[in-house]
Amino acid sequence: MTRKQAREETFILIFEKEINDESLEDILSLAEEVRDIKADEYVKKVFFGVFENLEKIDEIIANNAVGWSIKRITKTALAILRLSIYEIEYYDEIPVSVSINEAVELAKKYATKEDASFINGILSTVAKQNA
Repeated sequence: MTRKQAREETFILIFEKEINDESLEDILSLAEEVRDIKADEYVKKVFFGVFENLEKIDEIIANNAVGWSIKRITKTALAILRLSIYEIEYYDEIPVSVSINEAVELAKKYATKEDASFINGILSTVAKQNA
């Protein structure tokens, strides 16, 4: 599985957790069984890492989503933001520009054009703060 495919699978897992009350382990196990994915190190590290750091990640989103509460952000956009902010904050092996670009691409595929612009704006602001 390429990194791009792994990122997309991880986004789907994060989104599934948003709408499913099962444990992280159960969500991952079911995805491996039903969708026949092979969760590599990246998938596991990021999927579990997002939820281990969810409070801090959501705080970063809330602080940078000017005029928006997290509850108003679509579940799709929120899952993409959580994934990308985790990469920016905790996954040093991935360049920030790649995380942002891939997030925008995921938004174009799974969300709306407006979501893509919104995500790009938030992530660009977060990146500048980390520079």
